[in-house]
Amino acid sequence: MTREFKALAVHLLTATGAVFAMLALLAAVDGKWSLMFLWLVVAFAVDGIDGPLARKYHVKHYAAQFDGNLLDMIIDYITYTFIPAFALFKSGLLPGWTGWFAIIVITFASAMYFADTRMKTKDNSFSGFPGCWNMIVLVLFAIEPNFWISLTLVAALAGAMFLPLKFIHPVRTERWRSVSLPMTLAWTFFAGWAAWVDFHPQSWAHWGLISTSIYLIFAGIAQQIIPERK
Repeated sequence: MTREFKALAVHLLTATGAVFAMLALLAAVDGKWSLMFLWLVVAFAVDGIDGPLARKYHVKHYAAQFDGNLLDMIIDYITYTFIPAFALFKSGLLPGWTGWFAIIVITFASAMYFADTRMKTKDNSFSGFPGCWNMIVLVLFAIEPNFWISLTLVAALAGAMFLPLKFIHPVRTERWRSVSLPMTLAWTFFAGWAAWVDFHPQSWAHWGLISTSIYLIFAGIAQQIIPERK
């Protein structure tokens, strides 16, 4: 197997995210929210492994005819932002004008953020909330808080996209990676299980989702506050 073929295979793996996005959207149109999130979790898992593989097989050199960053961004916007925003709007978790507010703010702010050339920090973290609405909306589906809480969270995170706040990349941010990576794997497991049991209110996965989500949201901000030992 040539290096060129291995590099091309990584691009093909990344592109499967578009297929999973379509399957998630078809489920969302039919109101099958658990199935939609299961497909989004699969897409999330693919997004987590294709980056390390791309660096391992040097896709920028051996498969340079395809722009892996652009491909990844297109799929991320669909799976991280567009479909979750649609689900939040159609599910009724944010009724009336609040649903319109959320869907407009999420899609508009995320489009600007994904095109921002300053979105990455020197330690490969994100500057501002990185538009991971798939994770946020899944948690909202699981715990179903009061709509004012959901609305406040959406508004706060949309604003945080453009604030000088650090959010970790669980794979590429080296600091605390020994904790961040297992937390991300745990979040993926809890998310898949919660969707699998159709967000049953007594599911133990909900507590796992809440605890891992809190870590993933605030770990980067904590790193800004806590000086790194040298």
